[in-house]
Amino acid sequence: MESLFARSFDSIAEILGLEKRFQARIVYQNLIKGVVGFDQMTSLPKSERERLCAAFGTALSSKVIRKDEDGDAVKLAVLLDDGSIVECVRLSDGKGRYTACLSSQVGCAMGCAFCKTGTMGLVRNLTAGEIVEELLHLEMLGERISHIVYMGMGEALTNFTALIDSAEEIHREDGFNISFRKMTVSTCGYVPGIRRLSELDLPIRLAVSLVSADDATRSSIMKVNRSFPLAELKQAIEAYQHRQDRRITLEYCLLGSVNTGKESADKLRSFMKGLDAVVNIIPWNPVEGLPFSSPDDAEIRRFESYLRAAGVPYTIRREKGRGISGACGQLASETRRDDSGIRP
Repeated sequence: MESLFARSFDSIAEILGLEKRFQARIVYQNLIKGVVGFDQMTSLPKSERERLCAAFGTALSSKVIRKDEDGDAVKLAVLLDDGSIVECVRLSDGKGRYTACLSSQVGCAMGCAFCKTGTMGLVRNLTAGEIVEELLHLEMLGERISHIVYMGMGEALTNFTALIDSAEEIHREDGFNISFRKMTVSTCGYVPGIRRLSELDLPIRLAVSLVSADDATRSSIMKVNRSFPLAELKQAIEAYQHRQDRRITLEYCLLGSVNTGKESADKLRSFMKGLDAVVNIIPWNPVEGLPFSSPDDAEIRRFESYLRAAGVPYTIRREKGRGISGACGQLASETRRDDSGIRP
């Protein structure tokens, strides 16, 4: 069954074969509350509940097939209707605030050399409804989600329509009712998508995975830079800030002995000139089979000293979810899998 999210009530009624439009609203209101079994939707007539159960079984197009926990992080593997699998993560700040990290694609076409998702290649885009179902699965763990980050599997800005449709659905007042200001879209630097986002009157935050402010280095580890080099990327970021007037985050994955020197810090300072931005330092999360190493504490402290000397505003993020391969750059899954082979 197709996802019922990000659809009109008329469309929901058509998919489910409902004769009365108000019954589609009842189904939607139940879904938002995490009631996904038609037999539990007691506001519907019994005969209708029995018909829907027989025809569809559940009101969701996807299901959770695995849950892994590591401290303040929970990762779910979600089986889609076509047999594809994506991963999403719930993160806690330890103070009662929960963030959903959502995937936008099965796999990714961008091929960043340090990212596990990139090893999958792009299988397909997710629909807006499938993206929203990830959020519902995470909320059904028992805590209210307050923030959304599109930082899971895939380059969200290359699945632009589904990205925006899912954000608008999540924002719906009669739905999840999460403010656009509490949503962040992360991109590896896909310039056409940044420009499209800047043209919308949506105060969604932007995070750019920069990794290096040197074109040669960045092109060697991020294929996107070969098509959209740093000068073009900066122009797109400036256009976004001109329209949105919002501080952006430059995500800087710290790769041992690759982008941790003084010259790297100086070039980062030059790139940031004229931008309202903060650098988020993320020590690389190990991925088996990829030719990089995590910097040790001494290397991290040394790079921090370079940033301070250069006057670069930064934060450093110690990744949650490393123990369950749920941290940045670690998400990946089998493309398809039979139910018999899935670990519960």
